[in-house]
Amino acid sequence: MSDVITLAHGAGGKQTAELIDSVFKAHFANPEFTGDDAAILSLGGQDLAFTTDGFIVSPSDFPGGNIGKLSICGTVNDLSCMGAQPLYLACAFVIEEGLPMSDLERYAAAMEKTAAEAGVRIVAGDTKVAGKGQVDRLFITTTGIGRRLPGVRLSGTEAKPGDAVIVTGDIGRHGCTVLLSREQFGIDADVTSDCAPLWGTVKSMLGVTQDIHVIRDATRGGVGTVLYEIAAQSHVGIRLDRAAIPVAPAVSGVCGMLGLEPLYLACEGRLVVFAPQAQADAIVTALRQGPYSGNAAIIGTVTAEHAERVTIRTEIGAETILPPPGGELLPRIC
Repeated sequence: MSDVITLAHGAGGKQTAELIDSVFKAHFANPEFTGDDAAILSLGGQDLAFTTDGFIVSPSDFPGGNIGKLSICGTVNDLSCMGAQPLYLACAFVIEEGLPMSDLERYAAAMEKTAAEAGVRIVAGDTKVAGKGQVDRLFITTTGIGRRLPGVRLSGTEAKPGDAVIVTGDIGRHGCTVLLSREQFGIDADVTSDCAPLWGTVKSMLGVTQDIHVIRDATRGGVGTVLYEIAAQSHVGIRLDRAAIPVAPAVSGVCGMLGLEPLYLACEGRLVVFAPQAQADAIVTALRQGPYSGNAAIIGTVTAEHAERVTIRTEIGAETILPPPGGELLPRIC
């Protein structure tokens, strides 16, 4: 492990996992410490989900959203992935001296609108102003609490051989959108972030069946990183079908020009779902009726072979190992 922190430690891949294990887990480990999107805490006879997340996206505004919308979606979705209805949020702001008041107002309005859509209330917060250059415009941290639905048990440790692997929509749009927003490559493409609050999406699946093993949002590191995380947590193999993975044509085109893998581009409105094959078609049918999951698809299966590895069948029928996530592709995408 590196002697200093690098951008790769925040990318959600191999270096992030090493950082969590060697520093945070080593010092913070306790019975409730979790590798999932939120901790489940039993209080007063209820199972509550509790999570926190920091947002430092650059640029702060992008097609389809801004840092304010993103800060609500990220925490709402982490609670939702545990089968918990999001209820309350607290927000902390670190604001750079000189940020236009109109920008802060716009981000707060986006938070208000997104929280209303998600059915959560922002009930507490904190504000700090840092000197010019000490932060980049605005950093937001959101902490959330939700109530887990009775009978639901979701965890990255619960994937089983034979499970179907489902994505709730086309992948890689958020990472591609942020990349193009930086105007470093001179590429003009019609790509909009998928940033969205997904409690309604999760609720629709659980309304079909509670026999779902894992739900995870594919943020930093994208779908590929999530699959490797779950393969490691559950000690299983995962086999993907490249032809079944939904990728928007514009995203595919950008990835082709820049040599990027869509599976490792961030999403902010897409879930990865593991469920028994017998339930998969019904789950996908329900998802396709939702506002944020119209092109949901089954993209692979869980196997007992190749434990903790992800393999992919290519368009020509060959099967190869998906390279494990590592390094830093897009700093500050969420």
